[in-house]
This record gives sequence, C-alpha cells and structure tokens, in this order.
Amino acid sequence: MEGKEIRIEEEEIKTQAPGFWDDAKSAEVQMRKVKELKNWIEGYRNVKTACEELQLAFDFFKEEAVSEEEVDRAYAHALQLIEALEMKNMLSHEEDRLGAVIKIVAGAGGTEAQDWAEMLLRMYKRWCERQGFKLEITNFQAGDEAGIKTVTMQIDGEMAYGYLKSENGVHRLVRVSPFNAQGKRMTSFSSVFVVPLVDDTIEIEISPADVSWETFRSSGAGGQNVNKVETGVRLRYRYRDDETGEMKEIAIENTESRSQFGNKENAMRLLKSQLYELELAKRRRAQAKVEAGKKKIEWGSQIRSYVFDDRRVKDHRTNYQTSNVQAVMDGDIDGFIKACLMEFGNN
Repeated sequence: MEGKEIRIEEEEIKTQAPGFWDDAKSAEVQMRKVKELKNWIEGYRNVKTACEELQLAFDFFKEEAVSEEEVDRAYAHALQLIEALEMKNMLSHEEDRLGAVIKIVAGAGGTEAQDWAEMLLRMYKRWCERQGFKLEITNFQAGDEAGIKTVTMQIDGEMAYGYLKSENGVHRLVRVSPFNAQGKRMTSFSSVFVVPLVDDTIEIEISPADVSWETFRSSGAGGQNVNKVETGVRLRYRYRDDETGEMKEIAIENTESRSQFGNKENAMRLLKSQLYELELAKRRRAQAKVEAGKKKIEWGSQIRSYVFDDRRVKDHRTNYQTSNVQAVMDGDIDGFIKACLMEFGNN
C-alpha cells in the first residue's frame, strides 16, 4: 500500500501539467489510473478499519461490554470486505476493468426457453442494481407468447467485464413448466455471451469497406416514432479469420435510440467490443497451448444448472452450489463469480 500511495502522488503530479487536458483521450486514461489506485487504497483502508473494529468488539466481549451477536456482525462485515478485495485482486487483465456487453439467446424449446431467457435478463438486471452498475438494453426481441428470443445489454461499471466473464456459457433450467398443461418437468437452455465493452482508450481498426448497413422499423415498446421511422439498424461486418483463413460475418442489431445515427454509433461500438473479444480469445488460445497442463474454463459450454424443484443451483465448473434459488434469481450470483475467479485464477 505504501508503494501505491507513492504512485498516486506521482500520477497526480502528471495531471497538473500544463496542457494536460489538450489530449482528452490520454487525460482520461491518466485519470482512470489515478482512480483505480485510489480505489485500491480505499478498499485496503476499509478492510483495516473493519479488522480493527472486530478486534475491539472481541476485546469488549471478553469484558462483557458487547454481545456475541455484535462480534459476529463485526466478523461478517470484515470477512465480506476482505473477500471482495480478494476477488478484485484476481482481476488483473487489461480488459477486466472495462464494462460488459451481455447477449442472452433463448435455446430450442419455444415459449419455455424464451421465458427462461427473460428470467436470466431479470437476474442480471438485479445483479447490476446490487453493484450500482448502469444497465442499458440496446436490442430486444420479444418471445412469441412470453419471454424473449434475444436481448443485448450494455453494462457500465468498474470491473463489470472482469466479474461477468465467468457467466459466459449455456445456462440450464429444470422446472415444472407453467406452460405445460400436464405439469411436466421440463429442461430449457439459454446461451449467455459476454464480451468487454470497449471505451475510447482502446483503438480498434475497422475498414469501412468491410461494413454494410440495413435499416428497419423497430418493434416493441418505444412510442409511436419507433414503428413509423426506420430507426433500427443492422450492421454486417465481414472479415477473414486469421487462424482458419475463412471469411466470417458479424451481424449486430441496435434499436436502443430514437435516431438512426445514434443506433449506428452504438452498433459500431458493439462491433468493436466483439472484435476486441475475438482478439482476447486468440490470446487465450495461445496461452492455453503454452499452459496445456492447467485446467481451463470451457468458454461456451454448459456452465450452470438451475433446478427449481430440488432447490439447487450448481456451477459445473467449480461445483459451487446453493439451495437458495430465489436469491440467485434475484441477482445474488457473487458466490458463483467468486468461486470461478478463485478456482481458475485470472485466465
């Protein structure tokens, strides 16, 4: 911590230089660096204070000045802060500090799967509320009878991608379906894709010749304007895969804004996020070859089962599980996130 405090002084001196704000992008990077260092020191001080208060509570308990329950509360508070700081310590990759883009796609199974996709959307919304993160839906396709076919959302918050990257994969639901007249137990799947939300500090080269645009009328909520004007945009980007030589295409729809220009701007940002993730995935594969002996997270595979009847949610990668299904569906997924980070490190 002493080293970090010295670094803060050094980095803050740079922000006082004449002409510091002339280069806004560079200034933003510098201010973020200072903020991250300050957050570490604040986190450390909070932990230190909580531990001192716990020691004090324990001393008072021995003198019968406080109750055992008060000591337990102080212990739980200190433990929570330490574990939160430990978890943050696992997020050291460049991209971990960024926001996140989450796309949920309902699997095969019609209404049941589409309802499950909407339940996952609600789960992540609640998690963001708990973290104080800003969530914005950029594309939404409603289900035929209930639920959603697909939804894309942007999440702005410190370390959002670092925390949410372990959610990437197939989520499996087992329950007695409310859509089945016979009351049968049904299994549904939804895929969750998580990529970093790039900001202005990350340069991504995109050739305009490889991008094509289509416009369409947005559907769903949004007022009269949405259905009368072609504000929705669909971006198609064709590129050659460096590893296979194949031509591939990325398609992105954006219907968030009332203006076509706003939707085009955001679609480009989402494209940059996907291209950045492709580059990171390439780096991960290269690292995996070097460290072939290490256990790796299987990105894109079935990662978690939510079994409502048995009151069990289990992560298949870490074997972490809980019986409090309702809390999980209300956004309490930190236990799963922490278990992944602690078991697999910062892969």
